[in-house]
Amino acid sequence: MERHFTSWIYFLLLLCWATIGEAEYMIYKDANRTINARIDDLLKRMTLAEKIGQMTQIEREVASADVMKNYFIGSVLSGGGSVPAPQASPKDWVDMVNEFQNGSLSSRLGIPMIYGIDAVHGNNNVYKATIFPHNIGLGATRDPALVKKIGEATALEVRATGIQYAFAPCIAVCRDPRWGRCYESYSEDHAIVQNMTEIILGLQGDLPVNWSKGAPYVGGKDKVAACAKHFVGDGGTHDGINENNTIIDMHGLLSIHMPAYYNSIIKGVSTVMVSYSSWNGVKMHANYNMITGYLKNTLKFRGFVISDWQGIDRITSPAGANYTYSVQASINAGIDMVMVPYNYTTYIDDLTYLVNKSVIPMSRIDDAVRRILRVKFTMGLFENPYGDLSFADQLGKKEHRELAREAVRKSLVLLKNGNETNKPFLPLPKKAKRILVAGTHADNLGYQCGGWTIQWQGDSGNITVGTTILEAIKSTVDQSTTIVHSPTPNSDLMKSNNFDFAILILGEPPYTETAGDDLNDLTLLDPGPQTIQTVCPVTKCVVIVVSGRPVVMEPYLSDIEALVAAWLPGSEGQGVADVLFGDYGFSGRLSRTWFKRVDQLPMNYGDEKYDPLFPFDFGLTTKPGQASYTVSGARRKVDLRVMLSLLVTLVVVFLV
Repeated sequence: MERHFTSWIYFLLLLCWATIGEAEYMIYKDANRTINARIDDLLKRMTLAEKIGQMTQIEREVASADVMKNYFIGSVLSGGGSVPAPQASPKDWVDMVNEFQNGSLSSRLGIPMIYGIDAVHGNNNVYKATIFPHNIGLGATRDPALVKKIGEATALEVRATGIQYAFAPCIAVCRDPRWGRCYESYSEDHAIVQNMTEIILGLQGDLPVNWSKGAPYVGGKDKVAACAKHFVGDGGTHDGINENNTIIDMHGLLSIHMPAYYNSIIKGVSTVMVSYSSWNGVKMHANYNMITGYLKNTLKFRGFVISDWQGIDRITSPAGANYTYSVQASINAGIDMVMVPYNYTTYIDDLTYLVNKSVIPMSRIDDAVRRILRVKFTMGLFENPYGDLSFADQLGKKEHRELAREAVRKSLVLLKNGNETNKPFLPLPKKAKRILVAGTHADNLGYQCGGWTIQWQGDSGNITVGTTILEAIKSTVDQSTTIVHSPTPNSDLMKSNNFDFAILILGEPPYTETAGDDLNDLTLLDPGPQTIQTVCPVTKCVVIVVSGRPVVMEPYLSDIEALVAAWLPGSEGQGVADVLFGDYGFSGRLSRTWFKRVDQLPMNYGDEKYDPLFPFDFGLTTKPGQASYTVSGARRKVDLRVMLSLLVTLVVVFLV
């Protein structure tokens, strides 16, 4: 009897263990199951609090392991300039990201968070990262294959910091250069912007054969989720005012501002960010017809839609005037994840209240969470949630800097080359007696990188690691050549030196978003105009414009021997010297119209009234090789002036 009782106990214990084993098997944790099966399994296990947590993105400054665990937060981001420490190392970044991830994984269901960053021209928030030219320059290259390689390099440098999500690319079609974000746009022409969506394949990886159209794709641990932004019409606002109203009919919106989204979705982009702007008076963050009706239902986009920074707050005027309404309008419009970024408890409480009151249906919540989980499962985040220090050596890698240098070379647009017919001024000779290098932007890495670099608005000076244009010139010219550097040369300097020629590097200060709207009436940063007037009438000069858009140049054009648009070239200034001195030829073409006067704006290729200084697609070319300009010609000009001065002096002495 005792033996029989003991056998039953063993049997019951085995049954209990078997039952426990079955209970512990969770489909969503099984990488061998289909993505849809995993989503279905996880979704049905989630409480409302866990679902709303997934729809929440918070700034790293308010994040912690406890916050991630207790509020089930789905995503964290670094805003512009938000870093774990000044000049933080890859380890600093990875440790921070992994600490947040530990909190997420210790929650009841262990859903990993996804970390996002504005890697818009390289991993530009991070010290020592390779800073690539901004999009306006990449548009001038007309080279989608190059842009794809830049996407690949950027993905690796983002992964070097443990981050899995880049808020890029910006596929705005900038129709007015007064807009402070125009440099984030590849072109005024949607066809060029469409071609440049190849960067998505670089960031996320090439799509597998027969991949489902509209489904997001991220190809492994060395890739990141991309974000097409800002949906839609952000580049067409009235008078180029940031976050303003785009006044255009449906045909115009679909034919100018929408096409690049078709390409992005076909290429498997994981997320789409909504624009602050309005379309014909309707805030895009509250536009159901465009977000749900067109993006999700017509274009069949199956990734997730994310708001911009405090984007839902700005549905009302003033921003945040009725936050509960903003939550209601944005979520019902089809936004899946809200970039809160700070007051997450208010957002969570309001969204919970609206769902419980049936103002927002549970079906809308489930759709949002399903989309977020689809991206996380697709990119393998459940299997590989942690940052990996094995990618640390990718940050600022030599091969990436060489790629950026190539991009700089190909982005340069030669607008003028010589005042006399058949007498080109460029390329310049490497061997000369004395060269003047002048201008505010000659030796300023922050200026040549522009906004969205280390800080949100960018900064001046040696803000990261790279090569200024002055340093590049010094390393390129012959050792016997004397370089005189003067940021703001005066007439005394010009009189006391017999310069063979001058290189002036001038432009705009760094700016981002609204701070750049119509900045300085699109003129050169002072004393740029005075520098041209001081130097160029006396010594033959080339002016290199470092700017995020065309600026006023017509008044100075006759004094300038050569004019180069360098845009915002980034950290690798050597690319400028490579072409300036003839190691490579000029090949870039304007990706946007260069106006004569600001009062002509907006003015785009194809307009009925089109009278530019340089038209869209313009760009002179040169071939690599021997310098076009000989220093003897420069000296002859100066020598004649000196001889005339001596002759006048002698006549005066004789008469006295």
